[in-house]
Amino acid sequence: MVTFIICLSLLILAYFTYGSYLERLADADDSNVTPAIRLEDGVDYMKLPRWRVFLIQLLNIAGTGPIFGAILGACFGPVAFLWITLGCIFFGAMHDYLSGML
Repeated sequence: MVTFIICLSLLILAYFTYGSYLERLADADDSNVTPAIRLEDGVDYMKLPRWRVFLIQLLNIAGTGPIFGAILGACFGPVAFLWITLGCIFFGAMHDYLSGML
């Protein structure tokens, strides 16, 4: 339980700190118009509501999480929480944010 609390704290801390670091690294500019708005045609390019974009991201992450989490937990025990947490922060968050910015 201690490992779980530590990992949960790391995820919350990274949400507020590492996300802003990636935003500075990608040089995000809110004045740029996204292709979903600039090329909107109702088929391939369309603006989605925020809840739907969040749901798509959640389903992409939640689909493989239970599989890999159980396998790593069975192989390595509670320390797998740390590997999953660090992997989500430094690789998953970076990949999702920067590929979205591209």
